[in-house]
Amino acid sequence: MNDILPGDVEVWQHVERTARDVFGRFGYGEVRTPMVEDTALFVRSVGETTDIVGKEMYTFEDKGGRSLSLRPEGTAPAARAYIEHSISNQEPITRWFYMGPMFRYERMKTGRYRQFHQIGAEGYGSKEPAHDVEMMDMVVQLLQKLGLTDVSLNINSLGDDTCRPAYQSRLVEHLRAHVDELCEDCKVRLEKNPLRVLDCKNERCQQIANAAPNITESLCEPCRAHFDEVRRKLDVLGIKYVVNPRIMRGLDYYTRTTFEFIAAHPALGTASTVGGGGRYDKLVKSLGGPDVPAVGFGLGLDRLCLLLKESGQQFAPPVDLFIAAADEGSADVAFGLVSRMRREGLRVEFDTRGGSLKSQMKRADKTGARFTLVLGQNERDSGQAQLKPMAGGDSISVRLDDLASAVREALARPAAPPAS
Repeated sequence: MNDILPGDVEVWQHVERTARDVFGRFGYGEVRTPMVEDTALFVRSVGETTDIVGKEMYTFEDKGGRSLSLRPEGTAPAARAYIEHSISNQEPITRWFYMGPMFRYERMKTGRYRQFHQIGAEGYGSKEPAHDVEMMDMVVQLLQKLGLTDVSLNINSLGDDTCRPAYQSRLVEHLRAHVDELCEDCKVRLEKNPLRVLDCKNERCQQIANAAPNITESLCEPCRAHFDEVRRKLDVLGIKYVVNPRIMRGLDYYTRTTFEFIAAHPALGTASTVGGGGRYDKLVKSLGGPDVPAVGFGLGLDRLCLLLKESGQQFAPPVDLFIAAADEGSADVAFGLVSRMRREGLRVEFDTRGGSLKSQMKRADKTGARFTLVLGQNERDSGQAQLKPMAGGDSISVRLDDLASAVREALARPAAPPAS
């Protein structure tokens, strides 16, 4: 679990602002759910045999004897809120997004921590392939606006209760032929939930899974038609994708469409999933709500920020002006001028410790301020001062009464070329 300090937090804020902007264009409104929920919510939704419920949840008993868990993912809490507030009675289609911390006790790896952060979205009320594709399009547009280009979309279909049992029988037959080679966890999964074997990260289990039958070969006609339409609509939007029959996701509630966004970047080591989702038409009903179809996704905010940091982009807004007091008698006047400039909307730095003019100018250099202004007795008496560009160039004579407008004009001018 990590601290996020200035220098890094600006990257996070940029991603969050960009997500809010993009999701807002698609008509998604923000929902904020508690970080703690009844443990039963995740057992019923995520699945008792999943690693999340079996091994990774932070679960505790409160003073009332209730079993509570820190949320390990965002879909189940959103579905609980959707049911609890009777949203289906208020609108036929609901579009929500969320962002915030999640918690899992899992093996640490690059960009994945025990307190991690997700940006996700959920759409309720539409069973049409168009809503699946709208979700993927929203992620694609977010990644494009962030400037992350080395991310590929992988899609699959998990079928439904009609066709999945036949596939599961074929899968079990294949896995039993290699049972002695499976890891201990997968031997248990084979008996309780064979599909989870396909999601195992053990190298030998992955090899066995790669040789297993493809689920897309067992789809019933309605599921195949749904998947074909998803692909057609992706083509309509010009979104590139790869059909990957090995995408299962780690949660039990998915049906039909699943998808992942996979980044190939040295910062994440090997190719790594930065987000994924899919359709979960039975989840709301299974939690005691109405029979409402739904689709959603979650993105790893930690990993997105790691990729952006590696891009070399600058996200912290620059300091517009540093004001230094040349003498003790000018300190209060400079302090008041700083406050007035901030009220005018400028980003202004000031060394509250005072000190020599030399030390204040060192501080000005460290802040990266675009301009500095030194206020002393002469400036106070004349009402004028010199605005000095820190990147080089001639100083500008300004009236202190009009300082805000003068700084804005100076900021709007092209920066002087560096001295040769």
